[in-house]
Amino acid sequence: MSKLRQAIKNLRTEFFSVPFDEKMVSPNPIKQFEVWMQDAIRAEVDEPNAMTLATVDKKGQPDARVVLLRDVTKSGFSFFTNYLSKKGKDMSASKKVCLNFYWIELGRQVRVLGTIEKLPAAQSNEYFHSRPRESQLGAWASHQSEELLSRELLIERFKQLEEKYKNKKVPRPPHWGGYRVKPTHIEFWQGRQSRLHDRVVYKKAKNTKWQIVRLNP
Repeated sequence: MSKLRQAIKNLRTEFFSVPFDEKMVSPNPIKQFEVWMQDAIRAEVDEPNAMTLATVDKKGQPDARVVLLRDVTKSGFSFFTNYLSKKGKDMSASKKVCLNFYWIELGRQVRVLGTIEKLPAAQSNEYFHSRPRESQLGAWASHQSEELLSRELLIERFKQLEEKYKNKKVPRPPHWGGYRVKPTHIEFWQGRQSRLHDRVVYKKAKNTKWQIVRLNP
């Protein structure tokens, strides 16, 4: 066995978090998520809004990548991207997605299962124009997920756009905007000693109320 493989095999992290009791959580998972997100921000976790987005294409092949949470409301979790990207095409093929937040510094993760929907154009416009100008131009310059012959071509495209929109407002590209994940299942995981982790799950019942259960680690 190589040194790297042996090192990977021997990696261990022990958790010493405080108990996470399902009897003490908020009855609303969004409220509970807000509590944990605030904890992550106060702990100065690097990019606490980073989340893994898992999708499935029309052939059933799963894929995953990290995106940034930009809003959370009672309706769900929102992020922005290129509609024509690989993930955009996946979400057109299957509305079922999964999000995963992992805050290693706190020994916590949150897993969200749900369905995807596009945000209204007005909301996408508002967020797009709140971004740095360079990011706005980048949304036009990048033909996301398509093959690129060289980085120089991308830079040249960006420079052309800088000139095109010099002293002008950059419009939102029609192929760029927001999505919202409407949750049906949210799991809160907290690492505990001896691998006896706490797992508390909120499941959407038929009457739209949330059912709270504890799972085996």
